[in-house]
Amino acid sequence: MNASADALRATFGSAIGRAVESCGDTIVYVAADRLTDVMRWLRDTPEQGYDYLVDVTAVEFRDRERPLEVVYNLRSLERRADLRVKLELDPGGDLTVDSVVPLWRGADWLEREVYDMFGVTFRGHPDLRRILMWETYAEGYPLRKDFPLRGRFSRAEQVRQALAANPEAHYSMEELSIAAAYDELPPDMRERLRKGERGNVPDSE
Repeated sequence: MNASADALRATFGSAIGRAVESCGDTIVYVAADRLTDVMRWLRDTPEQGYDYLVDVTAVEFRDRERPLEVVYNLRSLERRADLRVKLELDPGGDLTVDSVVPLWRGADWLEREVYDMFGVTFRGHPDLRRILMWETYAEGYPLRKDFPLRGRFSRAEQVRQALAANPEAHYSMEELSIAAAYDELPPDMRERLRKGERGNVPDSE
């Protein structure tokens, strides 16, 4: 068991729920209203130093009695230690939690994906909007268990809506400028990207 679990309980008391070990990973459950305090402590306390937010995702179970879980995977690069933090939400209730973008800028698109797929709202997110589905997508949240396998609309209606969407209207100027930079790449690099080739990152082996 990661020692951070006991340190969290000693610091935050009842705001820390159960801590379990699963497949070598330590999972700690945190009260939703204390998420920001706990995450800041994990990041800023020298003995913890979880400076890298690896991922933000969510899980909804087939058992409707179980809560929806928002999952944060953290890593301390210096200590090479991992910790998984979870909070539980009522799937039929208010799916709102505080954003961790003020702590880890990399949470921006990760939280947008959870919002898009599960309908979780991240309070304080700087630009919370859909990221995989188009902004006017009206069928709901595709990874929720109550989402029909083929969607709520007919295939023809889904195609009609997709073709009518204007994706560029929902991107920021910064995002569009990144896409436009493709034309400034050397011809050989553009050709490799077009073919889907991947280069080797030095020291990646």
